[in-house]
Amino acid sequence: MELILFFLIILLASVLQTSSGFGFSIMATPFLLMLFSPQEAMQINIVLSLVISLSLIWTIRHDVDFSLIKRIFIGSIFGAPLGSVLFATVDLVTFKLIVGVILIGVTLLLMKNFSIQPTRNRDYAVGFLSGLLTTSIGMAGPPLLLYFAGTQKNKENMRATSIVFYIFIYLISLMSQLVIEGTNKTVWVNSLYALPIVMVGLFFGQLLFKKINQQLFRRMIYILLLVAGVFLLSQSILTM
Repeated sequence: MELILFFLIILLASVLQTSSGFGFSIMATPFLLMLFSPQEAMQINIVLSLVISLSLIWTIRHDVDFSLIKRIFIGSIFGAPLGSVLFATVDLVTFKLIVGVILIGVTLLLMKNFSIQPTRNRDYAVGFLSGLLTTSIGMAGPPLLLYFAGTQKNKENMRATSIVFYIFIYLISLMSQLVIEGTNKTVWVNSLYALPIVMVGLFFGQLLFKKINQQLFRRMIYILLLVAGVFLLSQSILTM
């Protein structure tokens, strides 16, 4: 029964990641934590997210905003070490609570047509925040999604730029995890079992991406951001 649940989680998360460029962590993490230890859940999440992103790189290469992604990369390099420091020193329950509240609040503003003017400094800042959240709470996506939604980027650019960033930040995160935390057989065996399911998710996710229009794509972002915020809030409250 647990194996069936695991496969279902991976299938839905893979379809979501492929069709939107994000969402695997948001969809999979709460459920993977029911089946695995936090360290195992995070590493399985990272490994499978990398597989999906690398599988899509050739398809989305022409839609990547390379000047933007370069600035986001640079910002994340500075944010990631600070996230590791926060993980080791601050009360993560309170930190997740604050992030969850901010996430829900800003998403509600975006739903009311609040817009953000893109600038070079803001590109660096969103990269910094994404790097910080990746190494502190394992969620790289929310700052990117908020920024892209607020700057009215089209769905092709949003998906492609997000995927390229995730390859970069998750490779760093995985290497950091392996060096600092180590790993175990459970992570790699279950990741291997999940690969055929991921391939099925890639196929259906690509079909779904072609079907959804820009307006529906933006609504998907808002839903994912609200789910991420509620997850962080509930996780914080339950562990207090």
